[in-house]
Amino acid sequence: MATDNNRTLIYNARIVNEGTVTSGYVLIDGEIIGEVGAGAAPQALEELASEKIDAAERLLLPGAIDGHVHFRDPGLTHKADMATESRAAVAGGVTSFIDMPNTVPATTSIAAVEDKMARAAQVSCANYGFFIGATNTNLDELLAADYSKIAGVKLFLGSSTGNMLVDSESAISRIFSEVPALIAVHAEDENIISANRKTFGEEYGDDAPINFHPAIRSRKACLEATRRAVEGARKYGARLHVLHVSTADELQFFSAGPVECKRITAETCPQYLLFCDEHYQTFGARIKCNPAIKRASDREALRKAVADGVIDVISTDHAPHLEQEKQGGALKAVSGMPMVQFSLPVMVTLASEGTFTIEQVVEKMCHNPAKIFGIERRGFIRPGYYADLVLVDDSCEPYSVDSGMILSKCGWSPLEGAPLRAKTDITWVNGRQVWRYGVLFSSASAKALVFKQNQ
Repeated sequence: MATDNNRTLIYNARIVNEGTVTSGYVLIDGEIIGEVGAGAAPQALEELASEKIDAAERLLLPGAIDGHVHFRDPGLTHKADMATESRAAVAGGVTSFIDMPNTVPATTSIAAVEDKMARAAQVSCANYGFFIGATNTNLDELLAADYSKIAGVKLFLGSSTGNMLVDSESAISRIFSEVPALIAVHAEDENIISANRKTFGEEYGDDAPINFHPAIRSRKACLEATRRAVEGARKYGARLHVLHVSTADELQFFSAGPVECKRITAETCPQYLLFCDEHYQTFGARIKCNPAIKRASDREALRKAVADGVIDVISTDHAPHLEQEKQGGALKAVSGMPMVQFSLPVMVTLASEGTFTIEQVVEKMCHNPAKIFGIERRGFIRPGYYADLVLVDDSCEPYSVDSGMILSKCGWSPLEGAPLRAKTDITWVNGRQVWRYGVLFSSASAKALVFKQNQ
């Protein structure tokens, strides 16, 4: 037990953890979870606690771990930064994030990762980790990295924001064969995309309608790049994590089962589970992202893959841009959208509609990210683990996202107007409340994530 009196008893909660929903209690003891139990809390714990919170049968979940965000810090902070986006994260129940390397300058050296960590230590409300980015020429940096402090290597097989495309076959082969860490891949084939871009550019100039985006960044581009990545990983025995899977076609490369038994894992994002190409007419470039949102049949296949255990992780690919940067069509508007603040409420809402179970949501957003990245003492409600927790009201009156709720610096969301049936009431990071009923508190409790690479 902690020696101070910073103990909070959460009781009368529906605890969702490790495949079950249990009515019970959790004692937060300083930074960690002290006790977890079913039923009513013992009188001794009630007397021990300095604060008692009646959960009133709301959901108590492990804090979500978002393994795929672009917080734009450094160099792109006119649209987002670690302070603003980590606030949005905890407001939505995301207590830990892993940030991507396509910033300015790109995070392709150990020194650049260390600079990001120093910045996060000063301003982040949520626990933080970072990828180091691969290039055609930085293998020495990748091999020298300390992967207890770095989540893994981000490899772009297709160009996206930041121009970090790796197109040297020899570099790709050496990364797969030599890097002793998880390799997270953006899988789109650049040759296919370039050819499509040229075709549509010749016909429309810069004014190709937005609904052509999934034809330019096509399903074939996704399928070919994912196939190459999986073949490379199998050839060299690399640990591969395929990001933002967007097509039914790619699912053939993944299998159901526990992540502990997999060398190749897959992520998708809420936007691919919510939207389809029919929505371009309504939302325009607001839902333009890379890979592109595709057909309704892809959306349904991805939903089924999440439920069946073929898709292992739900992350957001949170990628904010200013609204003026989202103007234009398929070739002009920038790709990416802010999602981190509403990802957990969206997924709990889908669970309430029967698309998934709440246990599956917790598995994909809390447990599996912790397992895949080897994050120490997070992602579960267990004694001795850090007290990263979120209290979610899944019986609230339906509400719509509006601009006044949005904490991301960009100030907009593709979910504006969308009806949600769940909201984050309280978020704890390392035992401290950082969000409570719409009020943001101190960021002092955030910590660097510690990774245990299992290669």
